[in-house]
Amino acid sequence: MKKSFASLYILIGVGCLLMVCTLVASCGQSYEEHQRITRAERKRLAREDSAALKIGVTPTLDCLPVWLAKERRLFDTLGADVRPKAFNSHLDCQEALLKGKVEGCFTDIVRAERMMKRGTPLQYATATNAYWLFVSNRLARVKEVKQMNDKMVAITNHSATDMMVQTWVDSAKMQQTSVFRVPVNDVLIRMLMLRNNEMDAVMVTEPQATEALLFKHRKLKDSRDMDLRMGAVVFRTKGMGDKARKKQLEVFVKAYNMACDSINQKGLKHYADLIKKHTKADDKVIEALPKLKFEHAAPPRQKDIEAARKWLGK
Repeated sequence: MKKSFASLYILIGVGCLLMVCTLVASCGQSYEEHQRITRAERKRLAREDSAALKIGVTPTLDCLPVWLAKERRLFDTLGADVRPKAFNSHLDCQEALLKGKVEGCFTDIVRAERMMKRGTPLQYATATNAYWLFVSNRLARVKEVKQMNDKMVAITNHSATDMMVQTWVDSAKMQQTSVFRVPVNDVLIRMLMLRNNEMDAVMVTEPQATEALLFKHRKLKDSRDMDLRMGAVVFRTKGMGDKARKKQLEVFVKAYNMACDSINQKGLKHYADLIKKHTKADDKVIEALPKLKFEHAAPPRQKDIEAARKWLGK
């Protein structure tokens, strides 16, 4: 009897061992299969991303037509894979463009002309409605540019903000070295420094400009008073000549125009959710935004390009 029980225990033990081995083996196969599928999925996604038309965007209001076109599936409906890629500065957009991570980006004409001057062929897809305010910190007690002596202003080097501040300092008959132009490329950090009283002045576009004025900071200058329209969207010329890329660019322009029409018809507040999501603006800022018109895609004015080239040539 004891031998019978012993034999039974041995059989049960062997059976359990076989079951465990089978489970381990099957789990191993499942893991390997999972890894194989994951690798294949990553490759597929990478191929799709490479084939898509990617455009660098920043948390500024001029990018609203692209956010709208993407989230309302206008690009998809028109038959092209266009993907906005978010960055916090034009400099980061530019670096992504130069490294081939994006095909196009929102920028300003000074930066675009400088990239072309330094050997990167670009094409303008459109000008934008971006404008910039020179805003002084309310605690700095600066009411005019001529009072910016020994003060700091946050800008981006070799950009429209740099050009404008230099022009306004010249107009105030001040030495350029008397105003410290501090490179703070990230627009959200720029605003944080203003809120924390770490900067005497900043150059900002919308919606950051409206936020600054809501907090009682003082507007010193407005780029619109100079009749300068320096916002732009550019695409690399290299690699954009094949049929698929041309189709994507055509769809980009068509969807961009449709989005502009919708914004102009319904107003900015209708798209408050998109503005909040992409710029971090709150309800008060969105409520206070000025009425802006979004023009159909069209190249920048020649006078704006010439102004940028003249400044870069100095």
